[in-house]
Amino acid sequence: MNRMLLEQSTEEPVPIPDFRNFGVMLRILLLIHLGMLAYVLLGLSAWEEWPLRLGEAAMWAEPPLLGTLLVLSVVMPWLNRFSYRTGTLAVSALAMLLVFGQRKVLFSVLQPATALLPALLFTMMLVVSVMLYLRLRWKSLSPRLTEARLAALQARIRPHFFFNSLNAVLSLIRSEPRRAEQVLEDLADLFRVVMVDKQQLSTVECELEVARRYLNIEAVRLGDRLKVEWDIAPSSLMAALPPLLLQPLLENAIYYGVEPILDPGPVMISIAEKDKHIHLGIKNSLPPAGTVSQHKGNGMALQNIRQRLLLHFDAEANLSTYANNDYYQVHIVLPYREIPHGNATAPFSC
Repeated sequence: MNRMLLEQSTEEPVPIPDFRNFGVMLRILLLIHLGMLAYVLLGLSAWEEWPLRLGEAAMWAEPPLLGTLLVLSVVMPWLNRFSYRTGTLAVSALAMLLVFGQRKVLFSVLQPATALLPALLFTMMLVVSVMLYLRLRWKSLSPRLTEARLAALQARIRPHFFFNSLNAVLSLIRSEPRRAEQVLEDLADLFRVVMVDKQQLSTVECELEVARRYLNIEAVRLGDRLKVEWDIAPSSLMAALPPLLLQPLLENAIYYGVEPILDPGPVMISIAEKDKHIHLGIKNSLPPAGTVSQHKGNGMALQNIRQRLLLHFDAEANLSTYANNDYYQVHIVLPYREIPHGNATAPFSC
């Protein structure tokens, strides 16, 4: 009980929605237009009137709606300083101000008999409803509430990898003690990554450091069979990534595309910046279909990564896969957001 009270008392405050995010804007537009459609349909006296009434409602709703979204995208850095309740009041006041200005300008031209107070009250109710929806949606995707679903990601470092790594260290202790020490350091750092706060964003540079340490460990037991090709654009290094994103993908590539094959092809890692987006790709060879040693997967790593991309970047991020008889490829696209050097989540300097 005390633990539950402590968790509730330290619950992270809900942030103001990012009104610059395409997914947030799309949801707001969809909700407002659905509300407008419902309002028109409920007020119809004859079904044949609905196109006219819908067009009339759109004429009054569109300018303040688009104007509100435009202003919110501009003042977003200032709005982030507010609590969710204060931010909701600020958004409501802005929307009502634009509705008031629109009606004052157009009253004498188009519809002088329109009542102003009901329009302002309806605008406030609509804004509060949308903000409440966005708040509930954030809570449903919150790392605290999705911890049970994302906990599997922390266990993605498979037990067989851990024990195989320890066996590799034992084999090196006498012949190559310095290398054995380095493998243990890499292993300790890798497991420290699993324990960091998944709510904070990392950078491409930090994720590459984690990936290199992981590959150094795997190289001890796989030897020359593990070949890696890197194609990393320097301009992408400070871009934001969810932590522990690259390592599970590489682990999948090795588990499914290197271990079951006697002479596997290289694991290819590419990260590039294009049109203010980061394109991350991992490509690995596949064993022939029907091979006895071919591993079967359940897609857990990809599903968890999709959930975290949705949490951090909403509809602006995308994960896709492609496979044929020879290779398998994962392609991730996410918006470029720069994190200053030293502010990223990482268990070591990167």
